[in-house]
Amino acid sequence: MTCHGGQTPTRIECINTEGFMNTSMNTMAKFIFWSRWLQAPLYLGLIVVLAYYVYEFAVGLIHLIATAHDMTETATMLQALNLIDMVMIANLLIMVIVGGYEIFVSRLNIRAHPDHPEWLDEVNAGTMKVKLALALVTISSVHLLSTFIDPAKKESATVMWQVIIHLTLVISAIAIALTNKLIITSRQRAFPLKHDTGNG
Repeated sequence: MTCHGGQTPTRIECINTEGFMNTSMNTMAKFIFWSRWLQAPLYLGLIVVLAYYVYEFAVGLIHLIATAHDMTETATMLQALNLIDMVMIANLLIMVIVGGYEIFVSRLNIRAHPDHPEWLDEVNAGTMKVKLALALVTISSVHLLSTFIDPAKKESATVMWQVIIHLTLVISAIAIALTNKLIITSRQRAFPLKHDTGNG
């Protein structure tokens, strides 16, 4: 029986060494697992950003109501799209805050809550990427639509780059969705019984 260095220690010494190693590994594992809580302040910071967008939305809405009678149809539409853009960004923040916390930090334990969002039941790291990619495409679409409503205020190069960025986001979203689908399909083939049980 050898523990280290090729020497033959006593049984008690070997047991003590193994016990120390196991304790050290368990402590390190617990510390690494605890480190996920370092992300919690990041999600709290995103809540502050969300509150800022709520404030900006309120300011924009009040401005729209106060100046609606003096605004042209194009200006009204642009202001409405600006508000929609804020809502889309707020939705994106909610997905990152709630979904990210649920996936990477800790369970929220709100399954029995009557207001429990349905999309949270299907959230994992893969579906989260797809939802975020689609949200970015939606936000980009709103920006692009506002540009096309009044293109005279934008330079041709700016419009071109907006279209290129939008197409890039669309292609990226499709690629992420296909990759996630391939991963799910491969898991279903690898664990068919587990998948069937989950569906049942």
